[in-house]
Amino acid sequence: MPSKCEILCEILIAILLPPLGVCLRTGCCTVEFLICLVLTILGYVPGIIYALYVIVFQNREEYFDEARRPLYYSA
Repeated sequence: MPSKCEILCEILIAILLPPLGVCLRTGCCTVEFLICLVLTILGYVPGIIYALYVIVFQNREEYFDEARRPLYYSA
């Protein structure tokens, strides 16, 4: 599980260079990276928003264990 410092560093990198933040999280040859790259070329703010979405909300299940999931979670 990544520490709070690692997540904070990823968020700061995603704010400065959105495609780099996504690249560090998912890899350079992924759909998420290409979407972020296109959004950043079209506009800096949409690239930041998408990069933050990828870092914070995608693949959360692999970072949180069973004890941290809410009671209403059903898998």
